[in-house]
Amino acid sequence: MNTEYKTYKEAFVSGTTGSSVLHVNMICSVALSSIALHSALRSRIVIFRTTSFFIEWLVIAAPLLLSMTIYANAPGTLSMLLLVPTAVLLLLPPIERGTPLPIQLDESKSDGVTSDHDRSLRASMSPLPVLSIYRAHMMLMTVLSILAVDFQVFPRALAKCETYGVSLMDLGVGSFVFSQGVVSAIPLLKDPSHLQKPLSTKLMQTLKKVAPIAILGLIRLLAVKGTDYPEHVTEYGVHWNFFLTLALLPIFEVFTHRMILRMPVALLGLWIGVLQQCLLSFAGLQDFLLNAPRNSIISANKEGLISLSGYLSIHLIGLSLGTIILPPRPSFFRKQQAILADGKRQDTSLDLTVPRQPAKTTSELCAYTVVWWVLLAFIRLKLAVSRRMVNLPYILWISAVNTSCILGYSLLDIFFPGRVSHLKDTSDPTGKRLMDEEGSHAPLLVEAINKNSLVIFLVANIVTGLINLSLKTLYATDGKAMLVLSGYGFGICGFAWLFRNRRLW
Repeated sequence: MNTEYKTYKEAFVSGTTGSSVLHVNMICSVALSSIALHSALRSRIVIFRTTSFFIEWLVIAAPLLLSMTIYANAPGTLSMLLLVPTAVLLLLPPIERGTPLPIQLDESKSDGVTSDHDRSLRASMSPLPVLSIYRAHMMLMTVLSILAVDFQVFPRALAKCETYGVSLMDLGVGSFVFSQGVVSAIPLLKDPSHLQKPLSTKLMQTLKKVAPIAILGLIRLLAVKGTDYPEHVTEYGVHWNFFLTLALLPIFEVFTHRMILRMPVALLGLWIGVLQQCLLSFAGLQDFLLNAPRNSIISANKEGLISLSGYLSIHLIGLSLGTIILPPRPSFFRKQQAILADGKRQDTSLDLTVPRQPAKTTSELCAYTVVWWVLLAFIRLKLAVSRRMVNLPYILWISAVNTSCILGYSLLDIFFPGRVSHLKDTSDPTGKRLMDEEGSHAPLLVEAINKNSLVIFLVANIVTGLINLSLKTLYATDGKAMLVLSGYGFGICGFAWLFRNRRLW
């Protein structure tokens, strides 16, 4: 790559100070507005009940691209453009009242061999549309922004901040970790006694699971260094990258299992966040991160190493949320903790045989949302948000925004019960494929993205690199940029759609 252009590009993504919390929240609200429109179309207009990739892309993915480019400075206007037709559609009578979500499996279809407990366990742990939509939107925002940031049409206020500030891309990194934490709750819910298993056994199992991500991190390091690709070293360091962080967090989580037995997971995550801030403020880590020369392997990668405990805090707070929204009752895991802490035999059937309680789950989400926002407001009176350090304000900001988003999707799920049930996939007229998706009835594009999310993220990174190596993105006009970004986004979603019935990895 041309040295002059490389220097210019590195300077282009450096020194940014971000936007405001309100601005980022308004951009995130576009995702909620798009799902509201999608739900209204599916529940009121017959023709939209036939699944179409173009419609799914137009309603679910395209607004996200617009929110970070053309409408980046007016996301509220874009939300209104989506909500006005939604309100008009709601004046029409619904086509049919679907089954309230999350749905339960039909026990009448039992093969006669599976026990009641096994059936209830499968039913209660089926993928939730709310979680599927949240994770897919988070992935879409990430995939679109990693290329959009290289064009002038993407406002600098949305790029990663140099040291302090909030931005869309700062939110994306933390949200990835938060989402990883949410799904990490699944093995603990299926078998709470996993917390008491030998440390060595759990470490070996975890190492096998994260090995592919660690390998991707090493491949990315070699690819970046080998192609002289522009990089911003203050993000993670000279050799570190986000894949390595993602690979290490599940390993660190294993070491917290004994503490999880004795205290609420959210409180543990918060205390680790407080410890991170104390190390930054009183143990000299902040000064080391900001001022130490990169003359050793440690100091060369100081951002990646120092941020690990902060990201662990976010991971655990996400795990805490997973223990609330995934089981049929939000109190399930807390009761299991109490049973295990008292040394009693685990009774997994305690809550798994009962229907879901979406109202109670939503109430707990509301409570956590208020707590995180209040704590954030208090802490920001003294400290500024820093993604580079992953300090306590950043941890609270990520927790507040992600909990709010999941709460928003939950409220939409209550408002549009069964909004996408009985959808017809035109490539599968029997409807069997849809029902084989383990009970989940989120939009098919959403399910397609979630089925192969890691592969999609990897493909997006490769395509982003190829585009940057073949096109001087900083010199592209807004029109050309939108053409490239639209084609890129459409292609990535098309790839996901093509393999929606097959797990690639």
